[in-house]
Amino acid sequence: MITRFLWQGMGRNLRLFVLLVLAIGIVLPLLNLLMPPASALYVPAWALQLVGKYLCFASLALAVDLVWGYCGILTLGHAAFFALGGYCMGMYLMRQIGSRGVYGNPILPDFMVFLNYKELPWFWYGFDQFWFAAIMVVVVPSLLALALGWFAFRSRVTGVYLSIITQAMTFALLLAFFRNDMGLGGNNGMTDFKDILGFSVQADGTRAVLCFASALVLAIFLVISGAVVGSRFGKALTAVRDAESRMRFLGYRVEGYKLFVFVLSAAMAGVAGALYVPQVGIINPSEFSPGNSIEAVLWVAVGGRGTLIGPVIGAFIVNFGKTWLTGALPEVWLFALGALFIAVTLFLPKGVVGLWAQIRTRGATRKARAPA
Repeated sequence: MITRFLWQGMGRNLRLFVLLVLAIGIVLPLLNLLMPPASALYVPAWALQLVGKYLCFASLALAVDLVWGYCGILTLGHAAFFALGGYCMGMYLMRQIGSRGVYGNPILPDFMVFLNYKELPWFWYGFDQFWFAAIMVVVVPSLLALALGWFAFRSRVTGVYLSIITQAMTFALLLAFFRNDMGLGGNNGMTDFKDILGFSVQADGTRAVLCFASALVLAIFLVISGAVVGSRFGKALTAVRDAESRMRFLGYRVEGYKLFVFVLSAAMAGVAGALYVPQVGIINPSEFSPGNSIEAVLWVAVGGRGTLIGPVIGAFIVNFGKTWLTGALPEVWLFALGALFIAVTLFLPKGVVGLWAQIRTRGATRKARAPA
């Protein structure tokens, strides 16, 4: 029954796109592991790591699209959920270092020894087990979203006011995590990871598995999102986006719809952050930066808001451009990002996916008007 629910929520294009994502997650790691370095088909480890990062960003963009594109909640705080998931994974990875750290302490991470911690803080207990860390990756962002959404939606905070609240939350967490007495690494964060599930995080095989896991998670999120928005619940969710007052008048508990999708989206962002950390090898408070949340919104806008496929494409396009520009013309990147946001707003209101749909529609119309 669950399989039928998930399958019916996916259109033909979404099914094909899910298969494409899975193909990327399978083919690229295999080309890295099976092909000799001299082969033209060989995918180097750095490229595999880059694609893995893009897949994590795509999952974050999909999470933003779920609340913004289908529920009308313009959130500027999803970087917080992404970073919290990353910190939960970072805590697990730090516990795996053990006595191999610089100071050789089997219990305390290096930064705690440096700061003269006498014992492990209580909230670090359990993070030496992967299963516990995996649960916290979902629970911690979800609880924060539940608390924020409960008070905001019940108070009927909407529009730009809600956007400001979510951004303020992110900035507050940024300032809090910069403090050394938080017990989470302060401004340096956590790094120098060694193992994950007993395998070296630097090994090519581990990078290949992480890239595949990122693709698999993105595919699962696409299936879940497609099932949600394609169901009766999703139709009501879209109605809340388009006419919230009317839905309240008809007797719908709008707060419940908003809260459910907001918490689901936060959990998705947390998982994406957890997969991101072992691939980049570091997590620090800069991940809470409000600019990161704004970038995620831009990914959705570029790809196409309210399309599911669009945010994934937008995340790849923008981050590929960022990678290239920051290497070739680093001083130009921020100007290019601002210009892109203006251009999308003025000329591509429906994003790349919407532009493609418009081109196909115009082509079909011209063929229909052409004389026989």
